[in-house]
Amino acid sequence: MSNSIPLPTKLTVNGKPVEVAVDPDTPLLYILRGNLGLTSPHLGCGANQCGACHVIVDGHAVASCDTPLWSAAGKSVTTLEGLGTPEAPHALQKAFIAEQAMQCGYCISGIMTTAAAFLKQKPNPTEAEVRSALDRNLCRCGAHNRIVRAVLRAAEEMASA
Repeated sequence: MSNSIPLPTKLTVNGKPVEVAVDPDTPLLYILRGNLGLTSPHLGCGANQCGACHVIVDGHAVASCDTPLWSAAGKSVTTLEGLGTPEAPHALQKAFIAEQAMQCGYCISGIMTTAAAFLKQKPNPTEAEVRSALDRNLCRCGAHNRIVRAVLRAAEEMASA
């Protein structure tokens, strides 16, 4: 990080306007976890190689570990906490439970946010398209096939809603 003077930065996180005064080069992940107390995005590799930190910024899945705060200024950021609620879970959350598409859960937040952004752009994907969209998201537990089934199941549910 640089030695920049902390500047107030406004953005919207999970539908709520927030303002933080930190070094604008601070990774978005540190702001989400440290300043805002959100626990779903995880630090995996710290180099945009694993997907555990993926969040949605203005409709696109991005690696929050190497996205500086300044690049998210004025934008809308969605984490797993913003996809649904316990009372009204997102179709992906329901599908991941139904398909038992997770084990340790460390990667799942990044996978679900990546999948949510992907399904907005491609609401009726093929299995190959889902696999390609999630290619940069690593799951060390080996739940990839169940994850793909869950994303396809969510796509079907979203299409029929």
